[in-house]
Amino acid sequence: MLKTSITTVGGLLMATSLTTAAYAQVCTEDLKILAQPRGSLTLLEDRVAEFEEISGVSFKIDFLNENDRRAKSRAEASTTGRYNVYYIDEANIALFAENEWIVPLREHFPDEYNFEDFDPSRITVGSYDGNVYFAPIQGGGDFLYYRKDLLEAAGITPPTTLEELKVAIAALHDPANNVYGFALRGGRGSGANVWRWMTYFRGFGGEWFDGDTPAFNSEAAIKATETYLELFEYSPPGTSTGSWTEVTEAFNSGQVALIVESSPLAGLTEDPTSSAVAGMVGYTVPPSPLTGGGYGHGLAIGARANPDEASRDCAGLFIGWATSQDQEMQRLEQGIFGDLNRQSVFASDEFSAKYSDNIATALEETADVTAVNFWPNADWPDLGDRWGIILEELIVGSRTDIPAALDELEEYANDLIARR
Repeated sequence: MLKTSITTVGGLLMATSLTTAAYAQVCTEDLKILAQPRGSLTLLEDRVAEFEEISGVSFKIDFLNENDRRAKSRAEASTTGRYNVYYIDEANIALFAENEWIVPLREHFPDEYNFEDFDPSRITVGSYDGNVYFAPIQGGGDFLYYRKDLLEAAGITPPTTLEELKVAIAALHDPANNVYGFALRGGRGSGANVWRWMTYFRGFGGEWFDGDTPAFNSEAAIKATETYLELFEYSPPGTSTGSWTEVTEAFNSGQVALIVESSPLAGLTEDPTSSAVAGMVGYTVPPSPLTGGGYGHGLAIGARANPDEASRDCAGLFIGWATSQDQEMQRLEQGIFGDLNRQSVFASDEFSAKYSDNIATALEETADVTAVNFWPNADWPDLGDRWGIILEELIVGSRTDIPAALDELEEYANDLIARR
């Protein structure tokens, strides 16, 4: 068994792992990890000696940017499989799980690192077909971000329904004074315009498939698209072909009254070095019936580099240590808000001292409406990117027939299924 010593940090119980013969037996070789750059993983590199003390081995992280990381991890996992641990995300978890390039995590994740402490929405996103495959490094759901000063001046309370949101957006929209009511992602991509559109689609009751039969050319999809285009009339210039970056920069610069966006943005919004609206923003759950866009990136155990139970336990030890409560407290101290995933950290005195109580409350409440909105299938990136192209064309006006656009997407989906 892994021995632990318990200490208290700011009222938060911290479990400090100690070296034991048990883990010296399962860890026999240094670990190789493939990841993309994140502040939290850089912190791990500064604590190599700590992991060596726990396990008796070291580790090396190879960093690549997101697109290169996805390409290399797919190539490596399907062929040589040299990496013990892969950084994967919600867009490719189905592909890796279906092909057995990674293994279910829970039986190899040490109990001492308390997997149940992770935010439930992160666990949901890290799961596929009933199994959990990664422990989260970053992730979140959605917040409704609103300018408290603008709403208070107009006598508007934070909207709780989509109809209330539309009324508030229209009332606050004042482009003559460089204030736009809302901001949306228009640029094509399964993780760009489609990511935001899906919260309307699923909120209106839409489903991607009925078994293997495409079901998304539906009233829900038409209503979602019509609503998305309607709200886009209040979005700043540049967002019609823009991404998360354009939307969040417009909000943080003070140009936008309300947005629905991923919860990790709150860390940037409250940072006065990157935001002109720090201290002026409120946070709450997305207006009903919108779902939250659950997403996550995390660490998974590679199958080929870990062919036996002992090597998989060693990779699981690394993942447990790397995503532990102790590591998250270090991230919190460094202000790496987007890489916080544990309920105990959100509830800590240290979190309250660094971020407003409103954010902690919103994190707890938004977990109840966070959903996996995308099609959980290895072909999702292909289908989602195709709809992203079509949706961008609808946004910029180069096509106008919404049912015909959905017919085209449905035909594309049938072709995808036929090729499987």
